[in-house]
Amino acid sequence: MLNGVNEFQSYVALGDSFTEGLNDHLGDDRYRGWADRLAEHIDAARPGLHYANLAVRGKLLGQVAEEQVPRAVELAPDLITFSAGGNDMLRPGADPDAIALLYMDCVRRLKATGAEVVVFTSFDPKQWNVSGRGDGRWRGKVATLNLHIRSIADRYDLKVVDLWSMSVLSHIGAWHEDRLHLTSEGHRRLGLAVAEILGVPTEGDWRTPWPKIPPKSWQEAKREDLYWAKTYFLPWVERRVKGLSSGDGRLPKRPDLHPL
Repeated sequence: MLNGVNEFQSYVALGDSFTEGLNDHLGDDRYRGWADRLAEHIDAARPGLHYANLAVRGKLLGQVAEEQVPRAVELAPDLITFSAGGNDMLRPGADPDAIALLYMDCVRRLKATGAEVVVFTSFDPKQWNVSGRGDGRWRGKVATLNLHIRSIADRYDLKVVDLWSMSVLSHIGAWHEDRLHLTSEGHRRLGLAVAEILGVPTEGDWRTPWPKIPPKSWQEAKREDLYWAKTYFLPWVERRVKGLSSGDGRLPKRPDLHPL
């Protein structure tokens, strides 16, 4: 059992676009993200951290299980963050019970390495309103998966980042205009929050209140909705119809453990 940040000499992050870091831009289709920021916090507290980020946008849980989990096991780091299943939940007919079974198998394999494993609940869809799915049955399915994740975390002694309860991340400033990914400030705050859960010393407080933003007029909101539908939602639907993914052909940005 690890006793604190001084024991974290290596860290591997697994997942999809959330962990890859969209939309915390570095330029040229490169992204930073909360996981990179967490690695920086750990390295600042204990210089010499080796870090790999295997996450690739658009990946389903089955793909993470097949492509990323074996590599993480092979790398055998001290710390693993694991967030997957969100893209599965966006698919029609998503079954949180079936997702949870595969999720648990991934966790079992990762925990067997002896690493500290950190998992994440989903954001509350009421604040994370993607394509109008903020309420109703879909929100209930997300809540069901979250309960499974908490149960799995209890069973395998995992640390949990409860995104559902982080009301500070419900602020409009935390969300990119695509309504699916965090902004740079959202990623910064989440990196601080995960560091706090791990006991990693940092500067800054992720709970700091956001500056007030004037309410939008009906006309402004309507224009933004139309822009979002044309720019983000319709291309997403087109990819689903064609069986394509934004991550097709992409490789992890940090496939090996290297110093920052």
